[in-house]
Amino acid sequence: MNIRFDGQVVAISGAAIGFGREMAVRFQALGAKVYGCDIQADALQELAALGVSTTVVDLTDRSAASAWVRHVEADCRAAIDVLVNNAGGVAGQANKPIEDVSDSDWDRIVDINLGAAFALCRAAAPRMKAAGKGAIVNITSGAALQASLTGVQAYCSAKHAVLGLTRQLAHELGPFGIRVNSVAPGFVRSNAATERQWDAYGPEKQRALVEGIALRRLGKPEDIANAVMFFASEMAGFVNGQVLQVDGGR
Repeated sequence: MNIRFDGQVVAISGAAIGFGREMAVRFQALGAKVYGCDIQADALQELAALGVSTTVVDLTDRSAASAWVRHVEADCRAAIDVLVNNAGGVAGQANKPIEDVSDSDWDRIVDINLGAAFALCRAAAPRMKAAGKGAIVNITSGAALQASLTGVQAYCSAKHAVLGLTRQLAHELGPFGIRVNSVAPGFVRSNAATERQWDAYGPEKQRALVEGIALRRLGKPEDIANAVMFFASEMAGFVNGQVLQVDGGR
């Protein structure tokens, strides 16, 4: 069975770089009308040059997140078929003792990872429910299932919460024909932040990380995109509320 998304509307948050960019390009190549948002304007311009409809959005502003969904729906005159909540990350933060974590540092990471996913799901749900179909794919992390390699407490907590949101919405929205699943990537060198993290490990820890993966290699953005394509497609038509670890067998 060939996976195609002809005539479908796909909305991807955090689309400018890394996983999001790979997904946007892939969905478009498979026939979808793709909309991407991100806070990184320059990188979005490069994506727009490839034909993706892009908008600069700060998803920590929930009203702006909702407005982006309304824009997508108005532009395509239909419900979103596939929503990928990919925006997230550690916001440039590094591990430090819990007693040194400020309220603002905690809140920012929770807003970027959990708040953004909540706001976009909330905004997209009514039209999806009216259409009687849809797929939502939330990008979590290995940190949704165990302690995070980053050591950032808010990141680990937020990714666990996004997985909880995934499972809860799968039950709430399933009766309306909407499937909600999650992809949990392992370590992938996909952007400047993960490159800094990789460099900070040093040769010995880098080697140990790779040797701790059964396939003996790091993941690539296309590995994550492949899993998202599956969840978004009819091949996963009876898959709901699940998390797929894409980590090479960590």
